[in-house]
Amino acid sequence: MTRETTVVRLAAIPGDGIGPEVVAATVPVLRTALEADGHRLEVTSFDWGGERFLRQGTAMPDDAAELVKKADAVLFGAVGRPDVPEHELIWGLIIGLRQQLDLAVNLRPVHAFPGVPTKVRDTEGVDLVIVRENTEGEYVGAGGVAHAGSGHDLGIEIAVHSRRVIERAAHHAFALAAGRSGRLCLVTKSNAMRYGYPLWDRVVREVGAHYPAVRLETVLVDAMAARMIQDPRSLDVLLTSNLFGDILSDLAAVLAGGMGMAPSANVLPGADIPGIYEPVHGSAPDIAGKGVANPVACMLSGALLLDDLGHTGAARRVRDAVAGTLRDTRHHTADLGGNATTADVTSAVLHTMESQG
Repeated sequence: MTRETTVVRLAAIPGDGIGPEVVAATVPVLRTALEADGHRLEVTSFDWGGERFLRQGTAMPDDAAELVKKADAVLFGAVGRPDVPEHELIWGLIIGLRQQLDLAVNLRPVHAFPGVPTKVRDTEGVDLVIVRENTEGEYVGAGGVAHAGSGHDLGIEIAVHSRRVIERAAHHAFALAAGRSGRLCLVTKSNAMRYGYPLWDRVVREVGAHYPAVRLETVLVDAMAARMIQDPRSLDVLLTSNLFGDILSDLAAVLAGGMGMAPSANVLPGADIPGIYEPVHGSAPDIAGKGVANPVACMLSGALLLDDLGHTGAARRVRDAVAGTLRDTRHHTADLGGNATTADVTSAVLHTMESQG
């Protein structure tokens, strides 16, 4: 039987700093993984980010969301540069796209690969996923500054939590937990916050009634921060608000070796909307252009992308090749205590994929 060839249409947004470097390293890895199954990768690149902001005053065009909807998925590098106000690029690009595409869930898996050093002792076997609500909380952009310039400036930041948004993130988290260990932790702060997080607690318990096989545990965010370091193997799937997920996922990345090992996916479950897959690390302008950035987080984000498009075999090839490469310390970049370059790691991953057949 002849295997049908699928064309994966990828929108690439390299962005700023080391973003173009890690995206350039990831694309051939994804192409090789797909071609092993007889499929093809077509890439359309968009020059959105700091350079475009300096040229045209906006980080992306008004119709950016419509342009990326023509793709099957988006691979995003990084955003941010020292000569552009940070909020102009964050809100003008990545948060803007998340909100325009209504990408309800941010998934941040944390996996400790054998051979990768960490700053935390005893991380062997750590394998958890943070399910972060992705469109509300403190990230809706509601608020303002009163009495500006008077010497009595008042900053007002409004957090918004709605039942519908909590429900859809919770359903995704429960379904994910049901397919893993059957354990889910809700991260909350309802002991001190009077309205938003008590709503989270109620809604998540209601959703949990539809998943009787999943055991729900509710943990305060400060307690979770300590537990994540002290007993990370007790955790499997965490469900968090936007802000808590942002903070805890950066902390959790340390368990896997650092930000260079942290992938993520922005998705709208159950909808025909392209997800945005991005390494958690920032643009790292201090090392941009030096060829020493760790491309693993971007490659693992690409594996999430392949999984979500149904190319599970290709995704497994990427992860297996990354795991095989990282066992050899010669392939560790500076953030992992080594001397390998971005090109060294990319070549090693491609060579491992070819040798695996």
